[in-house]
Amino acid sequence: MAEPGGDVLAAQLAAELRHWQRAAHELTDLDLVAAPRAWAALESYLGTSVRAGLTRSAQAVATRADQLAAQLPGATAPDDLARLRDRVLALRQSYVRAETVIDFFGDAVGTRTNPRLAQLLRGLDLLAVDAMDRILGPLGVPVPAVLVYLDKGLGASILRAGIRLWDASLSPAAAIKITRHNVLRPTSLIHEAGHQITHLTNWTDELATALHEALVPASPIAAEAWRSWASEVAADVVAFVLTGYAPVPALADVVDGTTAAVYRMPPGDPHPMGLLRVAFNAALCRYWYGAGAWDDLARIWLYRHPVHAAPPESALVARATLPLLPEIVRVCTERPMRAFGGRPLSALADPRRVAPAELRRLADGAGAALYTSSYLQRLEPMRILAWTVLRSQRPDDNADRDLETWLRRLGTDHATAAA
Repeated sequence: MAEPGGDVLAAQLAAELRHWQRAAHELTDLDLVAAPRAWAALESYLGTSVRAGLTRSAQAVATRADQLAAQLPGATAPDDLARLRDRVLALRQSYVRAETVIDFFGDAVGTRTNPRLAQLLRGLDLLAVDAMDRILGPLGVPVPAVLVYLDKGLGASILRAGIRLWDASLSPAAAIKITRHNVLRPTSLIHEAGHQITHLTNWTDELATALHEALVPASPIAAEAWRSWASEVAADVVAFVLTGYAPVPALADVVDGTTAAVYRMPPGDPHPMGLLRVAFNAALCRYWYGAGAWDDLARIWLYRHPVHAAPPESALVARATLPLLPEIVRVCTERPMRAFGGRPLSALADPRRVAPAELRRLADGAGAALYTSSYLQRLEPMRILAWTVLRSQRPDDNADRDLETWLRRLGTDHATAAA
């Protein structure tokens, strides 16, 4: 077969480049990624931040495409055309990476097309910001914008603000996934906010070292395991100091499963095995609050999933860990940390303020105003959330209705104030 001539090669390359140039420019129209109604449902600063970041990503690809198009008329020699084709292929990869970023945030924003859900998610945005501010604020660390979105699955997740994305741009907001089954029991939101807090304060590495140092004299095996789990442990502890026992039943539902599943320890997994994660969260409550419902939960888990039924390696870690839980709690909550200016985490967020008795005292004192007072909404959102989630554990309670109404009011009032 005869080689194609230079004119044919140039025409084909021009057609390929036109395609990616057109696609790149279409990517800059963010109203094609998510409906204008969904963008309008974002808080103004959040919407501006996200749109600006995504626009920069799209425009960078479009500019690159325009520059290649300007080079095309001067490329006539086979070597020139070959080099330009390599650049077009690189442009194609840049487009795919930028599209991945834009589609991720576009899908997240798109969950707000429904007005009712948009109000609820905006309220969750504000709760996540408040959670971060309670720890980052006293440290003088700026709180990033937060975009909460709804998705399927068992567990929540976060794409942290400021990390490098697929196209090497920086994430314009902390994007937190909340699952459908927990949307009205959204304490996992605080765990995910905890990941952003630990990232911005560099607490994870410090906690990992502290746990290892504290545990290694008693059990090198437990010390190594808990060092490897420090990132998830840190986020659980943040959720505890801000909302107390409230996250624990929801966490137990997420990590529940067969005995084999709750003792699973995949290599490199930063999550503690399910059994120990529930036991640790119960131990946090026991250490700070004394006896309570958390003890029953821990007993039930050990009854359903006895250590002797665990795989040998998991059983070894579990047996070594269970007696050390009070020491692990002490290190996590009471040990002074550089990340917190030489103070323990409990000095920034006192977990005793979210003890069940304290939450009840708040609710009894506020009465019907608990969910309607703008003052309490600004001052006590973490404690209102914690109390309402605890209420949802009781049968025949209207906690879900009250929480949805409160969250929607929270989001609506803030949007009105910002307008």
